[in-house]
Amino acid sequence: MKRWLGAAIALGMAATVGACGSSSGGSGTNGSPKSTSGDASSATPQTSTETGGVDAAAWAKWGLQPLLPAPAAPADKPIKLTKTGTVPVFSNVPTTDKVVFITLDDGAEKDPRFVQLMQDLKIPVTMFLTRDIIKSNYGYFKPLQALGNSIQNHTVSHPPMNTISLAAQKQQVCEDQKTLTTEYGTAPFLFRPPFGAGAHTSSLNQAVQACGPRAVVLWKETMQITGLQYQTADKKFRPGDIILAHFRGPSELKGESMVQMFVNMVKRIEEQGFTVARLDDYIQPPTG
Repeated sequence: MKRWLGAAIALGMAATVGACGSSSGGSGTNGSPKSTSGDASSATPQTSTETGGVDAAAWAKWGLQPLLPAPAAPADKPIKLTKTGTVPVFSNVPTTDKVVFITLDDGAEKDPRFVQLMQDLKIPVTMFLTRDIIKSNYGYFKPLQALGNSIQNHTVSHPPMNTISLAAQKQQVCEDQKTLTTEYGTAPFLFRPPFGAGAHTSSLNQAVQACGPRAVVLWKETMQITGLQYQTADKKFRPGDIILAHFRGPSELKGESMVQMFVNMVKRIEEQGFTVARLDDYIQPPTG
């Protein structure tokens, strides 16, 4: 197998079931060229000089080798948001870059080891947080935010949005928006409906418009415990795919930790020759 060398290589929602309760930065911050020669736990770690300044030993500590670097953020953002009107719904970003985007939902698990992992590896993620799930410890997510990972809206109490009235949908979105803005200092501009429910309905779109977010984000793959659930028959990523994962607790992970789940996800991404980019880098927020 080949060892990839060099720095800064420019590389050219599961459906609404399977999420949030299913059983089943800057650019280039997620590491440096990886070695695919053998298992990460047995391979000799590269030095920081060999990997363009990234400490491969930090990756080896977690049983991983560095991912390929993300390409530079596109100057012309493929997703452009507007200040008013109907908000778009998307599960994939139009790009030829061989990148995927990791999103983490809810906020149930608050393992300090996961913060350490993210500080070591600096893999970009986007967090969709639910107020009633995180309110016991808002501070847990601030070190993750400090790494450049944005915090986005995922309702107050996680109901299927197509089962409640328009007024109740607005309450769910607006109150979470207010809390997240107050706690984290930045207003979310993205929204994810729990379970993906009601994503394409006019009532949910009206609720999102009324509360501030300017896009509804779904997904293409869902991370389970050790593997991914795909929407495609060939079980392969496409450039720009959005992956759904969760801040999952021990009871959901059947003895595994969220750290191990995340490591498993990174390995699946590596195996297909993809790297991880920051979702925010491909979106043009409303201006003016």
